[in-house]
Amino acid sequence: MRTPPHIVLLDGYTLNPGDLSWDALMDLGPCAIFDRTSVEEIVPRAEDAEIVLTNKTRLVRETLRRLPLLQYIGVLATGFDIVDVEAASELGILVTNVPAYSTLSVAQCAFAHLLNLTHHVGHHAATVRDGRWSRSEDFSYWDFPLVELHGLTLGIVGLGQIGSAVARIAHAAGMTVIAHDRNPRGDPGAPVRLVDLDDVFRLGDVVTLHCPLTPETHHLVNRRRLALMKSTAFLINTSRGGLIDEPALREALDLGRIAGAGLDVLSVEPPPPSNPLLGSKNCFITPHVAWATRAARERLIRAVVENVTAYLSGHPMNAVNRPSQAPRQL
Repeated sequence: MRTPPHIVLLDGYTLNPGDLSWDALMDLGPCAIFDRTSVEEIVPRAEDAEIVLTNKTRLVRETLRRLPLLQYIGVLATGFDIVDVEAASELGILVTNVPAYSTLSVAQCAFAHLLNLTHHVGHHAATVRDGRWSRSEDFSYWDFPLVELHGLTLGIVGLGQIGSAVARIAHAAGMTVIAHDRNPRGDPGAPVRLVDLDDVFRLGDVVTLHCPLTPETHHLVNRRRLALMKSTAFLINTSRGGLIDEPALREALDLGRIAGAGLDVLSVEPPPPSNPLLGSKNCFITPHVAWATRAARERLIRAVVENVTAYLSGHPMNAVNRPSQAPRQL
């Protein structure tokens, strides 16, 4: 019979701050669960582990070399850029992710940002709370242009599962949907016209990003593409912060070259106080919460347990690499 594995979860707090259960994971074998793990703590905590689970704790080549028993890395997210997958493959370490668990929640958050930019609900509610409506001479007031979505063009960069979900919501709102995707993957479930990447920025009244961060997509939103956008257009990013050249976006916002931005991600998280977008005009930033509805987090825990169970059975699922050598023997 197989010896139960030693499982180490490096950063479980954001996934489960106490409102969910780890019991299904702990049933798989000896398991150490840490709320957070610093760079210095990774090796001491994981040096005896066969299985390491990580959400945002980065696992680089030098760290992986110092974990001789490690055979499996489970990323508790869809994006897996926090793992040096090339190094893991060279060392015979399997890496898996969890696709699609947060699709509906992220699409919902993208529209939460868009609705905030078009109606400024939070701002106007705050003015009412402060007594301004009670003091008003008129029955109604607004501090920003109020924008109707019906008839506007939504441009989507990345027409995968999340981008397709966004397209369906946009269609239901009466928007025209255009999109760019390097590898279109079937029917998104709503009418979408595929266009060149620059045309997404040129034609869109709203541009929303739903593509992975790769060397090719790093700073995809740069000064040149921002200059293509309408002065009335909005930019939404619920994907990865590195897709945007942040100083270029700050400049475009402050100079009124675009009307506003709604961001759930930044290039460094948590952001340093020096991040140029923190004080930018008409820029609304949430702390990477698009994925974090209770429903999505419950799905994520179930999927992580299923991934580990599949690995232990010898039939791994959701692998993002192919180890170039046989797994290291314990």
